[in-house]
Amino acid sequence: MSATFFDEVKGMAHTTRDKKKLLDRVRRIKGQIVAIEKALEQEKDCSDILHHLAGCRGAMNGLMAEVVEGHIRSHIIAPEQPNKEEQDKVAEDLIALVKSYLR
Repeated sequence: MSATFFDEVKGMAHTTRDKKKLLDRVRRIKGQIVAIEKALEQEKDCSDILHHLAGCRGAMNGLMAEVVEGHIRSHIIAPEQPNKEEQDKVAEDLIALVKSYLR
């Protein structure tokens, strides 16, 4: 019996499945790091550097939140478990908590 597309995607690691989206985020972060480096090299005002650092931190936190959410959805929520609705609620609460912490 051949696996369906859903079974293949379900069995695929979330970082592999979301690879393009995650790499796009990493590339934006890389650009922000380059901007920090240039600001330091050009001896920009510390407020400019802090602004770049805050943006980079926010981007890293966004990437972290996305990977954590994928981890929770792919590895913690088990659709074959009983009490799926309760499990989904707890997972959504955890995701919201992590996202609020990373803001």
